[in-house]
Amino acid sequence: MPQPGDEGIPSVQQFEVWAPQADRVTLHLEGATRAMERDPERTGWWTSDTEAEDGARYGYSLDHGPVLPDPRSRRQPDGPDGLSAVVDHGRYAWRTEWTGRGLPDAVLYELHVGTYTREGTLDAAADRLGHLAELGITHVELMPLCPFPGRHGWGYEGVSLWAVHEPYGGPEALKRFVDRAHELGLGVVLDVVHNHLGPSGNHLPQFGPYFTDAYHTPWGVAVNLDGPGSDEVRAYLTGSALAWLRDYRIDGLRLDAVHELHDKRAIHFLEELSTAVDGLADEVGRPLFLVAESDLCDPRLITPRSEGGLGLHAQWNDDFHHALHTALTGESQGYYADFAKAPLAALAKTLTGGYFHNGTYSSFRGRHHGRPLDLTRISAHRLLGYSQTHDQVGNRAQGDRLAASLSPGLLACAAALTLTGPFTPMLFMGEEWAAGTPWQFFTDHTDPALAEAVRRGRRREFAAHGWAEEDIPDPQDPATRDRSCLDWSEPQREPHARVLAWYRELIALRHGLPDLSDPDLAAVRVSYDEQARWFAFRRGDIRVAVNLSKEPAAVPLSASHARVLAAWEPVGAPDAEGTLVVPGESCAVLVQG
Repeated sequence: MPQPGDEGIPSVQQFEVWAPQADRVTLHLEGATRAMERDPERTGWWTSDTEAEDGARYGYSLDHGPVLPDPRSRRQPDGPDGLSAVVDHGRYAWRTEWTGRGLPDAVLYELHVGTYTREGTLDAAADRLGHLAELGITHVELMPLCPFPGRHGWGYEGVSLWAVHEPYGGPEALKRFVDRAHELGLGVVLDVVHNHLGPSGNHLPQFGPYFTDAYHTPWGVAVNLDGPGSDEVRAYLTGSALAWLRDYRIDGLRLDAVHELHDKRAIHFLEELSTAVDGLADEVGRPLFLVAESDLCDPRLITPRSEGGLGLHAQWNDDFHHALHTALTGESQGYYADFAKAPLAALAKTLTGGYFHNGTYSSFRGRHHGRPLDLTRISAHRLLGYSQTHDQVGNRAQGDRLAASLSPGLLACAAALTLTGPFTPMLFMGEEWAAGTPWQFFTDHTDPALAEAVRRGRRREFAAHGWAEEDIPDPQDPATRDRSCLDWSEPQREPHARVLAWYRELIALRHGLPDLSDPDLAAVRVSYDEQARWFAFRRGDIRVAVNLSKEPAAVPLSASHARVLAAWEPVGAPDAEGTLVVPGESCAVLVQG
């Protein structure tokens, strides 16, 4: 990885690469070659000091083999298999003074650059950030940006963990995006994938033991976090994470599927990473955070290191999603089975205890699962709550959103439960206006054999659940991506405009009412009727009543003097007994006194 020069003027830079198994490493720079020397102080490292400027193309040859891109490449102008390019981060003149924005009191918005706009670029997405600022969002969470073969894809098969996908606009476009977000007061979170790479375009195995056969993931071989050579592999991942936070002024990272980071060392990689990120936060003087995706229901992830935890700052809470989804839809297949037996009871358990699986038996797994949260130690903001995500929409056979099957009233109920609940809320792009576009699984693999394998695998997966093969969208068909792009004309017409106004109203309440940002899970009080399908909870002086039934419901709030702050359908005040009559498929937020 070359060190940057000044303002694009050719300067002496140090090119360096870890290749412990090589006997000879050659730097190929702008058509010239130069033998690299072993670093006497770092085993397995090779270095070369030579002149280069911003944009100069280069690569490395091991033992007279083919020229390969730099594992720590900051830019891949021609894709994962092309030459790397020098990036001088000092050339960009940041416009916005930014002191950072942490997770407490946050409202996140998950965004996929390739489908947020029809253009599918970071610059086009930046032009739409005003919509999010007006909505009341505090942080934009970008799905993975690392280079992958082709133009369009979800990004979870990226390689070159220090670079930005060129079709999105490359490194400069990401800086412009972050600058514009910060200008609007929006923090930026980046989804990063450390549990696997590739497979297409992944050249790391030729450089060193980046992977191990000791473990396997659903996506192939696992990253080597605890075997021989793993010190450098861990440093590679940590260095990449810190580079996003430092060089691009990103505010936080979402860590994909951390349960697939297999590590038996005494100090787990995640603990090492959180230590490094906290250290960088102290250095730069702004809050930085890590959010894990995990299905372990293990509070050690988000317990401070000083208390024996791994020190991550938050995690996605799929248990809340699953309980809410089954309550709204009645679906019971797969992992929804555990929640569908009594969905409102499941919802109540998550809203008061964080996890549904806290040592309980999971029929989906065929074993007991999870561990209780200590409500006196874990703040509610450390759990992210959501009704939809890229996974929960895109991994459905046809990528259908909740809006495809639920009434606007039920969508309003989902929003109320998510945005007034105790967890840090997160929306999936387009959810705020009940987008009518699906979000389907799409790829653009350039390897014909891999493309066909993905196509067949997708069809085979859903055929096992009764879907006809012809009903499964072809991931490689460009039309699949095109269908998944947001339609920005929708928010101006009904019913989308009404749903959008409801989201804005709820987010404004969350920002304006201290009770709705209270981090104490133990203070949440719930009541529900599984048969009548109403659900209510209390947070301080705030009462939230939700009716999932088509018929009006009498919801006992024990709040006779409460007044309505917001309601999907008009409701009167509670009666003398504190009972509120909520219309069918509607909800209301009230304040006592």
